[in-house]
Amino acid sequence: MSSAPAPRWTLLVHGGAGILTRDTVSAATDAAARAGLDAALAAGEAVLAAGGSALDAVEAAVAVLEDDSTFNSGRGAVFTFDGAIELDAAIMDGATRAAGAVAGVTRTRHPVSLARAVMEHSPHVLLAGKGADTFAAEQGVEQVDPDWFVTPERRAQLEAMKANPDGWFDVDMKYGTVGAVAVDAAGHVAAATSTGGVTGKRWGRIGDSPLIGAGTHADDRACAVSATGAGEFFIRIGVAHEISARIRFTGEDLQTAADTVLAETQALGGTGGVIVAGTDGDVAWSFTTPGMYRGRAGSDGTRRVAIYGDEG
Repeated sequence: MSSAPAPRWTLLVHGGAGILTRDTVSAATDAAARAGLDAALAAGEAVLAAGGSALDAVEAAVAVLEDDSTFNSGRGAVFTFDGAIELDAAIMDGATRAAGAVAGVTRTRHPVSLARAVMEHSPHVLLAGKGADTFAAEQGVEQVDPDWFVTPERRAQLEAMKANPDGWFDVDMKYGTVGAVAVDAAGHVAAATSTGGVTGKRWGRIGDSPLIGAGTHADDRACAVSATGAGEFFIRIGVAHEISARIRFTGEDLQTAADTVLAETQALGGTGGVIVAGTDGDVAWSFTTPGMYRGRAGSDGTRRVAIYGDEG
């Protein structure tokens, strides 16, 4: 009697896309990024290997990256023009298409967990600013002093940008958003994304990360997507939903859909990357920048992290 094949699960993570080459990334940052991505994979993998949900896995993986100052999310997030740190995050369950998101929060250690609280304990999808901070405290989501997020490197980046009269906006965004997508053994997908935004952002700017359908989307009828890059362009295209829609309605494979939508985004002037997980366990990543911090783990024993474009 032959046994049934073991259910397939897969997890992908990213830590941002941008000007990431062997000439621009120091050996120390290279090593730290790979270690951080591997730790995030381990956290999500532990959930999935035990039969847990894709939703739990992406939250666990992103929370690890939010604590890692190598990346622009949580501790290590970039500064606004006024010297504050404002955090955005979103999470979505492909099984139900329930979603939660927050923008401009200032005290929540793990914005991804706050986004999940919005999804599960409020009638809303997106909360912002002071109201989101109040909701976080009411829900008992872990709060920290804003100084906990601060790192000297990010402060120096703000000062350098403000010293350049033409550099008020960080167009390169080489220290980007973090995210995770997964499919669990039951065939359900989920996505989560978290970011500090861009260095020097002003006037309460919000990018694509917390916007469902732009930087984050999950639908069991197609796939889960987490994006990173030039948020203003990703919003205009609706990148995450567009990829999902192409897969659902045209039957395109994940890689073709991701590549096509990112090419359209680039044609408008926006670069970045995405990670995509399908319900059948297939995955893809695509980026239009020299590199993207990224990693993959699967029930087949796959475990891989990469940074540069020539790593495949």
